[in-house]
Amino acid sequence: MWKDESLVGKRVLVTAGADGIGLEITRGFVEGGARVAVCDVSGTSLERVAAELPGVVALRADVSKEDDVGALFQAIDAGFGGLDVLVNNAGVAGPTGGVETLTLADWERTLAVNITGQFLCARAAVPRLRKGRSPSIVNLSSAAGHLGMPGRSAYSASKWAVVGFTKSLALELGPDGIRVNTVLPGAVDGPRIRAVIAAKAESLGKPLEEVTRDYTSQAALGRMATMRDIANMVRFLCCDQAANVHGQEMVVDGLTQALS
Repeated sequence: MWKDESLVGKRVLVTAGADGIGLEITRGFVEGGARVAVCDVSGTSLERVAAELPGVVALRADVSKEDDVGALFQAIDAGFGGLDVLVNNAGVAGPTGGVETLTLADWERTLAVNITGQFLCARAAVPRLRKGRSPSIVNLSSAAGHLGMPGRSAYSASKWAVVGFTKSLALELGPDGIRVNTVLPGAVDGPRIRAVIAAKAESLGKPLEEVTRDYTSQAALGRMATMRDIANMVRFLCCDQAANVHGQEMVVDGLTQALS
């Protein structure tokens, strides 16, 4: 990654930052000299990130639970004395299937993590960010947050909500100097998208190879994004090079115009 001194010493919280895209985002901030805390629901992932990145503060929390979020930010106060950056990365893939096949429990769980979790963390973070240094929030959405996605209505609905939440926060918090943006990844190669592809293939009764090919070729660049692609954009949005980037949807999808 590029060298940017503006991140040195910044206090950063990455939700679901111990695995997958979140872990790559965490690595990027550590490389930039930031002081980083992560939360996750997986104790195993937290142990692994603590071993790989010894300076990272690893905390267990489910962002969809108000009490967990309250305890998380108390720990941030105790360890960091405040906050400069919140990366709302936590999310779940949700169910795959036609709307008539979805259960209410699956629908509600998807929205609870993907949008209510962002609300709970932002609500707790804002009073701290107001006292922070060049403060910012980055909310993770998805290409499914500006395009429809057949068979993935719960996920897409939650990610559209993230965009609306971001735009509203940007208007609210701009006068406080808190920048708020959202990143919309396309298909990102890794275990989560492979699980989604497998579920989609089963739901449609199509060969796995065919559905995998659809996901790979839906971008004009003809490839999936990498986790580092997403981490690069998140890190950019939190540094001084992006000082006038606010309320934006930063799409990192190789130009995807229709989702499979």
